[in-house]
Amino acid sequence: MQIAQLYSIFLEYPSIQTDTRKLQSGDIFFALKGDNFNGNLFAKQALEKGAAYVIVDEEPGFTDKRIITTTDVLTTLQLLAKHHREQFNIPFIAITGSNGKTTTKELIHEVLTTSYKTYTTKGNLNNHIGIPLTILSVKKDAAIAVIEMGANHQKEIQGYCEYTKPTHGLITNVGKAHLEGFGGEEGVRKGKGELFDYLRANKGTAFIFHDFDYLLEMSSGIDNIISYGTKNADIIGNALQNENEYLQVVFEKGTSIKKINTNLVGTYNLPNVLAAVTLGKYFTVDDEKIKTALENYVPSNSRSQLIEKDSNKIILDAYNANPSSMKAAIENFVKMKADNKILLLGGMMELGYESVKEHQSIINLIQSYGGWKQVVLVGGDYNKTTNPFINFSNAAEAKQWFQQQHFSNATILVKGSRSMQMEKVLE
Repeated sequence: MQIAQLYSIFLEYPSIQTDTRKLQSGDIFFALKGDNFNGNLFAKQALEKGAAYVIVDEEPGFTDKRIITTTDVLTTLQLLAKHHREQFNIPFIAITGSNGKTTTKELIHEVLTTSYKTYTTKGNLNNHIGIPLTILSVKKDAAIAVIEMGANHQKEIQGYCEYTKPTHGLITNVGKAHLEGFGGEEGVRKGKGELFDYLRANKGTAFIFHDFDYLLEMSSGIDNIISYGTKNADIIGNALQNENEYLQVVFEKGTSIKKINTNLVGTYNLPNVLAAVTLGKYFTVDDEKIKTALENYVPSNSRSQLIEKDSNKIILDAYNANPSSMKAAIENFVKMKADNKILLLGGMMELGYESVKEHQSIINLIQSYGGWKQVVLVGGDYNKTTNPFINFSNAAEAKQWFQQQHFSNATILVKGSRSMQMEKVLE
């Protein structure tokens, strides 16, 4: 079946599902395969649950007019997304980076949705499956689409751009993330830079954090560049240095907004807030709407959350971690005015042969400051390092220890890679 024919079916049944457990009557079921699952095996079950059509790439062993056989289900899904994308003549904003891309995406969505019908990546659906699903969720009433792109190897962002066709793009930063897949820091830069390569070749617009020289270099040759930063940028803002746990941003240029009081913890969120203000201004959102949207945004899903529990204050930033974000979180924690500071840090994944060295670097950083009430290291390659701290294999062990301590009037930073599930220590 040609993509154009499948697209006609999609227009009649515009809801797609890849998990039979979530399937609703009238959905189109795409039988995706992975290392540990094979959606083809659930074709019959999908039809029994009311699927309008089932897309498979293996013979199901029975006949049904609602079954469509293709050579590769994932490729078909991506081509369908590309065809759908080509029906729109609206801004498609792509966001990638080593740290902060999901928070930046959420903040930009909050701002743009005040004035435009905006479709945005939900949760962390930012991979080879999630991105086409996000594109296919964009309806005819869309004015703007915001697409988050995660990546752990080169050519991945390039592939996403082929069917997302972004008109605008933003790289939050380039740090030490997914070093194993990218082949080192230079590989990360090259891989993330594939977004700017696409914008450069297709006369797109790039938004850049002017403070990072490498972003200036990476965006060289792009015709349309809008900058934000703490100096020498189109939009200038700085973090207000005070004892408030939440980030406060004051502006000097590019907006009539004087100050934004966020619900985000950490000055490392400053570029994310500036990006949201910059895109809001670019798309002519009223300054007061931008300010209100950003001040009303409350983070969730273990991202820069401040939780008050009993007499303790907990900074929960456990959605993900890499050496760059871990360093930023610790350094921000050091600056906070608080007593009885406790670090609960989970291992950092996908660092390849650099892993032990990077974990040791974090330990050295912690030791360089001192003054901690307690430091607890959980899993990953911390157990291969030399350190004087408390070490556990997993979050369950750390939770048991934590519950026995009965801390009071403490300030606690909880951070680690997603697979460590550090939020469970607090449950």
